[in-house]
Amino acid sequence: MSGQRSGGDGKTAFERLCPTGPGWSVPWAEIHAEFDWVRRLDGVPQDAVHHAEGDVATHTRMACEALAALPAWRERPEDERVRLFAAVLLHDAAKPYCTQVEDDGRITAHGHSRRGDLIARRVLWEAGVPIAWREHVAALIRHHQVPFWALERPRGDLDRIVHRVSLLARNDDLGVLATADILGRSCADASGMLENVELFVQYASDDGCLDRPRRFPSDHSRFTYFRNPSRVADHDAYDDTTVTVTVMSGLPGSGKDHWIAANRPGVAVVSLDAWRERLAVKPTDDQGPVIAAATDQAKVLLRARKPFVWNATNLTRQLRARCIGLVADYGGRVEIVSVEAPPDVMRRRNRARPRPVPDGVIDRMAGRWETPDPTEAHRVDWVLNA
Repeated sequence: MSGQRSGGDGKTAFERLCPTGPGWSVPWAEIHAEFDWVRRLDGVPQDAVHHAEGDVATHTRMACEALAALPAWRERPEDERVRLFAAVLLHDAAKPYCTQVEDDGRITAHGHSRRGDLIARRVLWEAGVPIAWREHVAALIRHHQVPFWALERPRGDLDRIVHRVSLLARNDDLGVLATADILGRSCADASGMLENVELFVQYASDDGCLDRPRRFPSDHSRFTYFRNPSRVADHDAYDDTTVTVTVMSGLPGSGKDHWIAANRPGVAVVSLDAWRERLAVKPTDDQGPVIAAATDQAKVLLRARKPFVWNATNLTRQLRARCIGLVADYGGRVEIVSVEAPPDVMRRRNRARPRPVPDGVIDRMAGRWETPDPTEAHRVDWVLNA
């Protein structure tokens, strides 16, 4: 999956290709020639009930044109317009990998929002855009279908989605993306879907997190809220944490060891790499013994109330949840440090290691990379180690 780094003018392809006034035209031929992931949308079929306009490429072009025609988008500052344009352009990038024809002839694309999050992150990482900018776009794509049916969800589920989007992106941006998505298609229920988007926007506004992050009484209140479905956002949770654990996250060669040496000198480290070497377990072998040994070491430190660093790639939310859950069960405070580097820098560092990870393995890891976010821990730091 290729992205596009800044050109000689210092601008990314998204900045160069984003529609501008006074004409606000979408340069689709240039966009199509620029991005391989856009060309993959050609000929990908869609459900004719909700997408009678044609294939995914046609819908994406129409959605970009609809965005460019929206007064609410044109009135935004340039950087916000470019960011939303990137979100609309990427919102269905995963459909070539998720589209299938069911036994009854229906065409579905289940899971394309979640996978689109991963694809957007990879594309924008390779394009060299700022981390927060990238994660803003990825979060919008992950949740871009939510406003269509938001009010049909249980209130607790909807609240957590609205609050998560507010922490990573903006709910008014999600409303703009959903509006462009609807206007960029031919379907009978478009007016009803647009009404749902308006209701979603009003819901977020009433909750005080339409264009800003949702406020919580404390970091610990936010942490427990997203871990406990029965909690409400305004509950001021008693902070009974007794030890702080730093959980690392990052691809091989991103600079995790360097960050630990510089920022946590003298602090104990639970390292999966160290345990692999000690137990003579290859990265391609069963990792059960390595994880068990690291977990036992972590438990000893947690019982002793000693702070430590959990050093592993921890690239997915599911993997991080294992160690975060263990720390939380022992009354620990969780701080995640997500370290990353530009692709070429990271690969160069990896190749210089005594035991480099094969490039193909790194590519697969990058394909499932989920950057940590504030719903996972008491604190999350994004570090660019270029």
